[in-house]
Amino acid sequence: MSVDSRDTVGCETDSDAPASVMGRAMRKAMFKGIFTMPFVAALIVILFLVLGHARVSETVTRFFESLVYTLLIGVPSAVVLTWMSFKWTTRMGSLILPLQALVLIASATIGCLMAALVLQWIGVYSSSFYWREFRTSYPFSIVITLVVGLTLTTYQTLRQQLQFTTLALRTKQVEQERAYKLLAEARLSSLESRLHPHFLFNTLNSIAALIPRDPERAEDTVGKLASLLRFSLAANQTGFVPLAQELKFVRDYLEIEATRFGARLQYEIEVPETLMELKTPPMALQSLVENAVKHVVAQRTEGARLHIEGRRDGDVVRLEVTDDGPGFSLDAVAPEHGLGNLRARLELLFGDRGKLFVTRRDSLTVVGLEFPAEL
Repeated sequence: MSVDSRDTVGCETDSDAPASVMGRAMRKAMFKGIFTMPFVAALIVILFLVLGHARVSETVTRFFESLVYTLLIGVPSAVVLTWMSFKWTTRMGSLILPLQALVLIASATIGCLMAALVLQWIGVYSSSFYWREFRTSYPFSIVITLVVGLTLTTYQTLRQQLQFTTLALRTKQVEQERAYKLLAEARLSSLESRLHPHFLFNTLNSIAALIPRDPERAEDTVGKLASLLRFSLAANQTGFVPLAQELKFVRDYLEIEATRFGARLQYEIEVPETLMELKTPPMALQSLVENAVKHVVAQRTEGARLHIEGRRDGDVVRLEVTDDGPGFSLDAVAPEHGLGNLRARLELLFGDRGKLFVTRRDSLTVVGLEFPAEL
């Protein structure tokens, strides 16, 4: 529900930008956050309809109630988080995320209390139902506020970062090669940290479904989603991460997807301990796993079992994801596709020593990547 501004290494920080430019950017970011709130309210109504918590005949009433909650929670969150992000993110980095979560929890608590009062005042509920309404709406409001707020904050952080990087490069008139390199890094960071809307919607849907029947697992899933966001912010500041961190990111991603697919998604990870400290491009292995989940697990009623393997052959590291899908050719992968982007990343980072490959092995599809072991 807010946006942020942080520049990549080698560019002006947000404190170096002209005050007028920063002021306009903050106002624009704040208004964009506020304008998304009717869409969030509509998303909440859709979730209620899908989960059976509302009837189609109640759609208009439910949308009005959701809009009241969204405005009373979202407007303070957008104002405070936008100001906080522009002022503190450059200094604090990924440590800003816990502070943002606390602000969202406080906004959700106060907003729920106020929304229940407003709905009581306009006659939607009687005064005797005040605390009952608060107790019913509060858990959903906390989860939805955290998921939507942290997701939008992270996404808009990267988008705004890309814009300020471009502005800083134009202002300084950096030589052409340097400008290309920094812009490529900014686009790469934005790509690595973006979580697709369909994944976020499915995660939010799964969390909402878990709240009444398994609140502990719902809380655990929220924690894993926050971990994904933290990793994407931290990875944005460094070119490579230890393979152990990448594997944790992959496990969190798979556990979140498991709340959606259940027994249809089975996986095993086979990576020796000797490789755990090896430096790897962030979210590279996750891109292979996401491709298998999206195009194999999600497309079949029986699901699939994924085998994730890592090994070192001399001075080359190979990371592979194996499934029993029909296979495909890399020649058919569009440049804007996830694997197309990954192939471009490997070329940018390693030249001809970084490769993405697809092969068939014992009637199984193997999608893998290789890159130098010593960076």
